[in-house]
Amino acid sequence: MSKPYVLMVKTAGSVCNMHCDYCYYIDKRQDHFMRTDVLEQMIRDYFSSYPGPVYSFVWHGGEPTLLGLDFYREAVRLEKQYLPQGTVCWNNLQTNGTLLNEEWCRFLAEENFDVGISIDGTKAIHERYRHNGSYEDIVKHIRMLQSCNKQPDLLCALTEDAAQDALETYHALRDLNTGWIQFIPVISDKNEIASKASLKAETYGCFLVTVFEEWIRNDIDHLGIQFFMELLNILSGGQASLCYMSETCGRALIIEHDGSVYSCDHFVDEKHRLGTLQEKRLADMIESEEQFAFGTRKHSDLSVRCKACPYLRLCYGGCPKDRQEGRYELCEGLLHFFEQETDKLQLIITMLKNKKTLTEVKGYFRDGKNDSE
Repeated sequence: MSKPYVLMVKTAGSVCNMHCDYCYYIDKRQDHFMRTDVLEQMIRDYFSSYPGPVYSFVWHGGEPTLLGLDFYREAVRLEKQYLPQGTVCWNNLQTNGTLLNEEWCRFLAEENFDVGISIDGTKAIHERYRHNGSYEDIVKHIRMLQSCNKQPDLLCALTEDAAQDALETYHALRDLNTGWIQFIPVISDKNEIASKASLKAETYGCFLVTVFEEWIRNDIDHLGIQFFMELLNILSGGQASLCYMSETCGRALIIEHDGSVYSCDHFVDEKHRLGTLQEKRLADMIESEEQFAFGTRKHSDLSVRCKACPYLRLCYGGCPKDRQEGRYELCEGLLHFFEQETDKLQLIITMLKNKKTLTEVKGYFRDGKNDSE
């Protein structure tokens, strides 16, 4: 096997100390924590499943820090024990940030974890849908990570409310000075409150345009916004690194606390259960006919309209979980953004190819001085 893949590990299943109205994962599984014997089997199996040179764990949940710091110390010890010579292991902890403390922050910095912290813009918006979580505590823990020279990525669940206040939401996150923001559109109808929070296509398109224009004029030289950076990568001739923007998917397996393996984070159900660590090798599950079919359906199940779209390669119809009849629910919003801003994205690429710095790019869009010739 030569193609790499990622493990998203649900160490706590759906157990969480917060209750977010729009959460897609709540009640998916029983409330249990991963045992260390399952942890060891997973790490050993993963490292033997393909030759590397890079292995990737995303520690997710629920809330993964509920297992305590000693669990992740043991995970790192096992990684170092089984890691093949000449390869590297990358760890990413996705957390709501409420349980971090100085000991956690030092560990994450010393072991070079990437850290993603969920925070939804302003205090008012954040606490409207995220219950039992203090906005001030999360900000304090972001500062604590920064004091340990660890800059977390900020993950904003983009609700309709947050998108309507585009600049306020963006500035609240930007001003935390972490250097990276990921906006995750909320599309949910699981209950009345979640439906109210769910993002509308028109709002999304306006949000993207507003934030993009602000970003290129003021922040492009010191802040990365995941969606915009990915578009620059694709338009430059690169391959999308995000599954929902790729032509196909299926290279990120989900490991539940009990060792059950699923096709995708958003499809943790019996239909997409590939087996268990106790029954099958990870290599056999990632390369199975079921997983291949799952990944290729991302493209094959697209609507005729999507397949004919001039911007298809920039989104490939989004995540299948967010489609209706083969079409992305926020499609009209993306179309609005692509029609408004693709020329500017191309110009940025041209300027960079002409050896302009990002600060010069920012100056051009802010001051209207064309230094790209």
